[in-house]
Amino acid sequence: MDVNVNDTKEIAEICLLAGKLMLSNGAETYRVEDTMMRISQAYGYSGANSYVTPTAILFSIEGAESAQLARISNRTIRLDKVTEINSISRRISGGEITVSEAFRLLKEIEASRKHYPLWFSTSAAAIASGCFMIMYGGIWSDFLPAAIAGGGGYFSIVIVQRYIHIKFFTEFIASLLAGLLSIVLVSSGFGHQFDKILIGSVMPLVPGLLITNAVRDLMAGHLVSGLSKGSEAFLTAFAIGAGIVAVLSWLS
Repeated sequence: MDVNVNDTKEIAEICLLAGKLMLSNGAETYRVEDTMMRISQAYGYSGANSYVTPTAILFSIEGAESAQLARISNRTIRLDKVTEINSISRRISGGEITVSEAFRLLKEIEASRKHYPLWFSTSAAAIASGCFMIMYGGIWSDFLPAAIAGGGGYFSIVIVQRYIHIKFFTEFIASLLAGLLSIVLVSSGFGHQFDKILIGSVMPLVPGLLITNAVRDLMAGHLVSGLSKGSEAFLTAFAIGAGIVAVLSWLS
C-alpha cells in the first residue's frame, strides 16, 4: 500500500472521521475506539490514543503536534452507515485501499442524506405496534387500532422533531398522542383492550438500542459512556411514561 507514514495529520483525520460517523449513527463506544485503533495501526501508527464519550471524541497519534477533537451534536440510529464504516475499516486493515481512497469513502458516507420515506417508517412502526400488542396478549381484532395509535405516535415524533429539537419534549408529545388515539379508538368501539393497545403503541418509542449500548459499554469498562447513555435512556423512558400518565390522569 502506498502510504505516506509521515502524514500523521491525514491519518488522524481519517480515524476521527470514522469514529465520529460511527458514534453519531448509533455505534457503541468500544466499537468506535476499536475501529479507530485498527485504522491507525493498519497505516503504521501503533501509538495512537483515543477517548470517546457520547458527545465528543479526543484522538491523538504519538509524535503528532497535538490531539484532535470532534464534537457530536446530533445522534441518530443509522446502523447501515455503521456497517459501511466497518467494511471500510476491514478493507483498510487488509491493505486494499489507500489513505486518500479511505478518506473519500468516509466523506461520501458523511454526505449521504438518504433516509427511508416517512410513509415507510411510519408503516413499519404501525406494524410493529400491532405485533407487540399481540405479543403482550392482545386480540387480533385490536391489531389495526394498535397499528393506528403506534403509527400516529411515531409520525408525530418525526414531525415535531423538525421544529422542536428537544428530545424529551418530542417523546412526551409522541406518547401523549399515542395514548389519546388509543382512548379514542376504544371509546368509539373500534378497539377493545385499552391496556394492550396502549402498550403496543408506545413500544416503537422505547429506547431499546440505547439501553443495549449502555449495558455493553458498561460491560466493556467504558463507565462514563455507559452511565451517560443509561441516563439518556432513563430520560427517554421517563418522557414516554409522563405522556402516558398525562393521558391516564385525564381519563380518570
